[in-house]
Amino acid sequence: MRADAERSRRRILDAARDVFLERGLDAPLDLIVRRAGVGPATLYRRYADREALVRDLTGDLLSRLEAAAHQAAREEGDAYDAVRRFVHAAAGLRMGAVIPVLLERLVVDQELIESRTRTSEALDDLIRAAHESGRLRPEVGAGDLILLSIRLSRPLPDGLSRLDADGTLLHRHLDLALDGLTTQAAPAPALAPAPAPAPSEPLTFADLVAAADRPNTTD
Repeated sequence: MRADAERSRRRILDAARDVFLERGLDAPLDLIVRRAGVGPATLYRRYADREALVRDLTGDLLSRLEAAAHQAAREEGDAYDAVRRFVHAAAGLRMGAVIPVLLERLVVDQELIESRTRTSEALDDLIRAAHESGRLRPEVGAGDLILLSIRLSRPLPDGLSRLDADGTLLHRHLDLALDGLTTQAAPAPALAPAPAPAPSEPLTFADLVAAADRPNTTD
């Protein structure tokens, strides 16, 4: 793919991610065109319909998530620091917030399944190394980290969103949450704490996949 075509694709996908997150999957495609700063023909020539755009965006996000996991493992000397770096990178991509939106209309094919598997394996390697280092609590799994990112990276309501226009608060809150995932002893509380819940099995990436793929049922 030519460099200019890839730059246009990147602008479209980044704009689509933000627009779908802010306005939902039925947001006007012309809004994505304006946000991306490209001509309408550039989008429609590449994507035959909205579903094709959603699918490419999902595959792109998974690929970037996998790359973030590999980069964190390669460049961080400490396994827990690699996990922390990965979670911040995923939040910077707004991954945890936008993937649940895309799942509303995504048709998962074999290519996406393979991409999802590679991402899962890369993340599981990070988690395993952090567990073996002794710094990550043993009951924390990849699924826990993904759900943590989803909960913290959802857009704030109008008005409050001005408090975190540049994402600084999101990363601050992630750091506060991540500090609670280490095995290091916390300072003694001033008041007697509530009984701690019994340890549970780590929530895995596969658990999230199974839950997302399970059709909704009603009584």
